Amino acid sequence: MLDFITRVNGAVNNFVWGVPAMVLIMGVGLYLTLRLHFVQIRRFSHALRNTIGKIFHRGEAAEGSVTPFQAVCTALAATVGTGNIAGVAGAIAIGGPGAVFWMWVSALLGMCTKFVEVTLAVRFRERNAQGDWVGGPMYYIKNGLGKKWMWLAYIFAALGVLTVFGTGNATQVNAIITSINSALYSFGAVPKGGVPAVNLAIGIFIALLVALVLLGGIRRIGRVAERLVPFMALLYVVLGLGVVALNLNRVPAAFAAIFRGAFNPAAVTGGVVGAMFTSMKKGVSRGIFSNEAGLGTASIAHASAHVDGPVKQGLYGVFEVFADTIVICTLTALVILLGGAEITYGQAAGAELTISGFTSTYGGWVSLFTAVAMCSFAFSTILGWGLYGTRCIEFMFGSRVNKPFMLVYSAVAILGATVNLGLLWDIAETFNGLMVIPNLIAVVLLSPVAVKLIREYFADLDRKPKARN
Repeated sequence: MLDFITRVNGAVNNFVWGVPAMVLIMGVGLYLTLRLHFVQIRRFSHALRNTIGKIFHRGEAAEGSVTPFQAVCTALAATVGTGNIAGVAGAIAIGGPGAVFWMWVSALLGMCTKFVEVTLAVRFRERNAQGDWVGGPMYYIKNGLGKKWMWLAYIFAALGVLTVFGTGNATQVNAIITSINSALYSFGAVPKGGVPAVNLAIGIFIALLVALVLLGGIRRIGRVAERLVPFMALLYVVLGLGVVALNLNRVPAAFAAIFRGAFNPAAVTGGVVGAMFTSMKKGVSRGIFSNEAGLGTASIAHASAHVDGPVKQGLYGVFEVFADTIVICTLTALVILLGGAEITYGQAAGAELTISGFTSTYGGWVSLFTAVAMCSFAFSTILGWGLYGTRCIEFMFGSRVNKPFMLVYSAVAILGATVNLGLLWDIAETFNGLMVIPNLIAVVLLSPVAVKLIREYFADLDRKPKARN
C-alpha cells in the first residue's frame, strides 16, 4: 500500500511541479512585480520601517482580532519552520547548492506576490459567527470574484484542509523527533531500543499542547506566536552566524558553489545532479514550502489583524518572505555548506543534515540548542497551520466543526512521530503545489484591485513625506 501511495504521489508531484507550475509561480510573481514596478525593491526600506521598525509598538487589538504584530508572528510561525531547516537541506541534497539560488529568485518575486495576497485578504475579509475577522484566498475569491467563482474557493479550502495534516503537522513533528533524538544520542541519554517509546511520548505531549493553544482561539494563538517566534528566530540566527564566522574564509567558495550550481549543477555535485531544471524545481518548491508566497495561506493569519488599511498589513508580506528565505534559509544553506556536513547528492535528506552542520562546527553539545530551536520552529508551524486548517474547514462547513477539527488535527501529531520523513515531505510538497493553482488564478484576476490599492497608498505617502516615519 505504501509503495502504491509513493508511486501515485510521485506521478502527481512530477506533474504539479513540472514546467507548468514553474511558469505559473514565477510568471505570476514576475507579472505582479512588473505591474507594480518592482515595488518590493523600490519600497523595501519603507516596508522594513513599517514592519520590523514598529516591532515594539504592538498596541491592543479590538475584539475578534489580533494586533498586526501578532498577525505577522502567527504567519511567521507557520512559514518559519522545518522548511527553513529540513526543507533547505532536502533541496541542496536533491538539487545541489544551486537550488539555493532559485530559492532567492522565487523569494524576490514572492515578496511581491505575498504583498498582494495579504492586501487582498484584508480588503475582502469578513466577520464570522463569533465576530472574529476571517479571510484568505477562499474569502477574496468569494467576496472579490463573486458567486460564479465559489467552486474555486471551495477547491482551495478543501486542499487547505488536506494539506495541513502533512505540511503543517506530521512533517513538523517528524522534525522535532529527529532533533530530539539527535540530542539524546549525543548525550547518551536513551538507548536505541527505547527510542520508539520516547517518540510516542513526545507525540502525545505535542498533541496535548497543540490542542490547548488552538482551542483558545485566534487571540491565544497570537499571544503564543508573538513570544515564541522572536525567540526562536534570534536563537537560530545567532547559531547560524556563529557557523559563518568560524568558517569565514570558506564563505566565498560556498557562494560560488551556489551560483555555479544554479546553472551547472554537475560541476558542483560531481555529476550526480546534472539538470538545471532539477535544481530550479527543488529550489522553487522548497522555497514556496518555506515562505508560502503563492500559496495564499499566510494571508489567512493576516486577515485577523486589527489594522486601518489593507496595504499597511500587506507590507508584512514583503518582510516575511525576506526574513524567511533571504535570511533564515540562506543561513541554513551556509551552515550545511560551511559546517562540514556530509552531503550525499541525489539522496533525500532532512533536518539531520542541518544539525550535522552545527555539530561539526560546535561539537555535540550544540545538539541541545538545535533541538530547542527545531522544536520551537516546528511547534510554531503546527499552530500556524492549525489556524489555516480551521479557517478552511470553517469556510466549507461553518464554525460548528472548528473544535472537532482542532482535536483531530492535534491527534495527528502522534502519527507524525513515527511516519517516514521522505514520503511525508513528498506528499506535503504535492499538496502545496495543488494549492498554488486556485490561489494564483484568484490573485491574477483580482490583481487590478490590489494594484489600485497599493498605488493609491504610495501616492498618498509621497504627497505626505512625514508619513514615511
